[in-house]
Amino acid sequence: MKALVLAGGSGSRLRPITHTSAKQLVPVANKPVLFYGLESIAQAGIREVGVVVGETAPEIEAAVGDGSQFGLEVTYLPQEAPLGLAHAVRIARDYLGEDDFVMYLGDNFIVGGVSDLVQRFRERRPDAQIMLTQVSDPRAFGVVELDERGAVIGLEEKPEHPRSDLALVGVYLFTSRVHEAVAELKPSWRGELEITDAIQELIDSGCRVEATQVSGYWKDTGNVADMLEVNRLVLDGVPARCEGRVDSSELVGRVVVEEGATVTGSRIVGPAVIASGTHIRDSYIGPFTSIDRNCSIVDSEVEYSIVLRGASMTGVRRVERSLIGREVDVTASAGALRAHRLVLGDHSTMQVSS
Repeated sequence: MKALVLAGGSGSRLRPITHTSAKQLVPVANKPVLFYGLESIAQAGIREVGVVVGETAPEIEAAVGDGSQFGLEVTYLPQEAPLGLAHAVRIARDYLGEDDFVMYLGDNFIVGGVSDLVQRFRERRPDAQIMLTQVSDPRAFGVVELDERGAVIGLEEKPEHPRSDLALVGVYLFTSRVHEAVAELKPSWRGELEITDAIQELIDSGCRVEATQVSGYWKDTGNVADMLEVNRLVLDGVPARCEGRVDSSELVGRVVVEEGATVTGSRIVGPAVIASGTHIRDSYIGPFTSIDRNCSIVDSEVEYSIVLRGASMTGVRRVERSLIGREVDVTASAGALRAHRLVLGDHSTMQVSS
């Protein structure tokens, strides 16, 4: 079995961060979200991985390399434009050959990985196996309709009037039979080749399509709110560890201070992670906050936020539920006491006021 990882989307819902960075590389608990998916693929015993890349290909390739850091053998598959999930399968046809494969959306996060799902597929070997989860607004997803026995009878991509509240999770498993279905597809009303249409063709052709409802946690990290929620979830399972220098400070709960980080005259309430090279002085870092490498937080308060590499904050009261890009500089004018929710792109400068 091979894996096909999709890492070519533009990430429009995460702008301005994704104006200068691939959405799959935005970190969760200081590790790119794409890495969690690659690790789960390796844990499932899969070694050969095709990574579909688009305009952010150089950044993805620099981060992932040849895949050896994950125990994988990675081949990059260029996609000229994000023309749909089924289009990604079409361009990967030669790479996939006649092998079974798992298709994994690179900006998705699944607690517990995919090992059980892959094992189930290997044992039962349907033509397609999909994962479902209940969502509050299915209009934003591929929606699946089941009959009274739980069998899949219909799929539709982002319908205006959904027939159920069951959405497709971004992990699919296929035999090579799916290539015949993909080859017959025409672009949808969205101008894309939809994987839902390909799966529907399999059903209409009498192929066996099985569905498994996700019992754990799944998130499409396509927007800031979901990124922060996944960050919260991951941090909630991180054990305390202090390898950096901590002076005249209080660490409460599960706090990670990596080697090379310094904390002075500050209070940090976990779960929180402070990466190597970061300096925290006279500040408060609240729960569910990850601060990446080489940041500087001085006389500021940050809570429930993601702060990316090289960012700095000085005199800011207070930042919460925020995503701060790389090399961002945030300062405050005198008397700025209000709480702020910020989404700042890389290399930006901002002064907040009261």
